[in-house]
Amino acid sequence: MREDKNSKTSQKQNEKGQLQKKPWFWPAVYAGGALMLAGMLFGYNSLVSKVEEAPLPDLAEVDPGPVVETNARAETMKYPFKEANLSKVQVLQEFYEVEANAEARENALMVFNQTFTTSSGISLAMNGEEFEVLAALSGKVLEVKLDAFTGNKIVIEHADGKQTHYSSVKDIAVKEGDEVTQGQVLGKATDNEWNQAAGIHLHFEVLENGKYVNPKKSLAF
Repeated sequence: MREDKNSKTSQKQNEKGQLQKKPWFWPAVYAGGALMLAGMLFGYNSLVSKVEEAPLPDLAEVDPGPVVETNARAETMKYPFKEANLSKVQVLQEFYEVEANAEARENALMVFNQTFTTSSGISLAMNGEEFEVLAALSGKVLEVKLDAFTGNKIVIEHADGKQTHYSSVKDIAVKEGDEVTQGQVLGKATDNEWNQAAGIHLHFEVLENGKYVNPKKSLAF
């Protein structure tokens, strides 16, 4: 059995050796290898060409998803009345500041039944006349409080975290939840029982981060 296997192995080796000695053998091997390599390169180039020729999506047809509207323009606070009336406006009561001089502090005190209260805003009047009260900034009406004694009050919150308060207002033209734009009419200035000495006026307050600040720092009077 071993002799048969050895004989077959020797026979195969002899046949292989004879083939290799043929003058056409190695050229045929090289030619076959070259054909295989050429086939691989052709296939790769075809694949790359298909990828490059694939049409790009039409940008006009691409769904951008939901559009979020933003108000990139930062507003500067405006007067809570028509600017054309600026020359007619009197500041009846100032914002109370401890650092202010004695005269300014005295002018920031409000009296009712011989009780003194410090002013957290400024009281504005126009020679005892009624005038339209305007939104100093765009925002959302947070509260409308009706109180004839202290004066009806409108509270507006703004995107920058501020709040503006408008007190002693009648004929109120907005309600809680309304979105208002800067300069929009909110109502008209009127008088109230609590601060009768001021007559027809608007008490205007500004809050930043929950703290009252002097409105005159943002408005030129």
